Amino acid sequence: MASNRKFGRRSVLKGTAGITGAAIGSGAITGFPVIWAQNNKNIVLRQCGTGVSAINEIAEKCKADLGITLQMTALDSDAVVQRVVTQPNSFDIGDIEYWMIKKVFPGGNLQAMDVKKIKLFDKIVPIFTTGKLKPDSVIAQGTAPSTVSFVEGQGSTKFAKSPTQWFTIVPTIYNADTLGIRPDLVGRKIENWKDILDPKFKGKTSILNIPSIGIMDAAMICESAGIVKYGDKGNMTKAEIDKTIDFLIKTKKDGQFRAFWKTFDESVNLMASGEVVIQSMWSPAVSAVRGKGVPCVYQPLKEGYRAWGGGLSLAKHLQGAQLDAAYDYINWYLSGWVGAFLNRQGYYSAVLETAKANMTPDEWGFWMEGKPAQGDIKNPQGQVVEKAGAVRDGGSFYERMGAVACWNAVMDEDRYMVQKWNSFIAA
Repeated sequence: MASNRKFGRRSVLKGTAGITGAAIGSGAITGFPVIWAQNNKNIVLRQCGTGVSAINEIAEKCKADLGITLQMTALDSDAVVQRVVTQPNSFDIGDIEYWMIKKVFPGGNLQAMDVKKIKLFDKIVPIFTTGKLKPDSVIAQGTAPSTVSFVEGQGSTKFAKSPTQWFTIVPTIYNADTLGIRPDLVGRKIENWKDILDPKFKGKTSILNIPSIGIMDAAMICESAGIVKYGDKGNMTKAEIDKTIDFLIKTKKDGQFRAFWKTFDESVNLMASGEVVIQSMWSPAVSAVRGKGVPCVYQPLKEGYRAWGGGLSLAKHLQGAQLDAAYDYINWYLSGWVGAFLNRQGYYSAVLETAKANMTPDEWGFWMEGKPAQGDIKNPQGQVVEKAGAVRDGGSFYERMGAVACWNAVMDEDRYMVQKWNSFIAA
């Protein structure tokens, strides 16, 4: 089972949380009423999640706008799954990832949401509803969000093959991941996942040691290099897992890898020091390396990206005023302030037009449209992360999310895969 994929991201997000959100975005949203119910003053909602969106400013802004007190508990991925399955009364809102839904929703501890109560439901990016970013898009491999977004009826735990009135999770945050490189040290053009195998980079490469995500990066590399042709990278057979791990062990013994990182900080330090010149990375880690004055690029690759996403789900026990408050919270989350906040970190928000209304044209142009920055680009805490003239790695939202090759996934052979992965790390 996946362990903590994004725990390290949280340390950077929370560590810089110096300013409350009031200064960020006016909150003036066109076409959406910003008059929230004020009968939530005594409501407390306990939210547990993987933490990439367990951000202090969001809780503060929610309290100011809605009167709801959010108690956020940040856990690693394994612990979130365990909490939802075994301690259903210990949380009200499950802030979970799409691959987790496949594991936890059938257990019956979450309740499906009525899409009629989600005010901006029809504005949600269609990746999460129909599965297609554009009408001609191909749905990527792995646990594509749309495959676990709907259940057949109000009390059902069976995933529906097409949209229904009952939604498992409201998307909040997602992104497309790739390899990070040191352009000043690689000394050549990097275009494919297989470039990490170049003998020139022997002892200067790294992939992440979190089985459920590391295996997907390994699959992108193996397929790019012609080592394995997968039926579905997101649901490998035992034979495909064996081939992948055997290749990784051989590559490791040949000395190609410098390290296998588990935390955000490790990935930043490996790259900033120059010990590693090409590796698995997360978008904010690339920004953190740049923040140290060191060149680092999140490299678009011909085979496409590995994507991940998460959102908010409702505990089964929620009812009455507390359930109403939970819907208020979810509707507020999609109304633009939070979306703009997340976009400024390099993530993507579920409803684009409300986020756009809370960003400057220059911010929107840089983060979402692939345009050169007109002025300095700042993160939510006001720190400059890109200088005027910079262009986002990979380009626009549609270029990046339109080039997703696979989503983080739970395989049928998950347990076997984790055992094999651990044998690779120990080899």
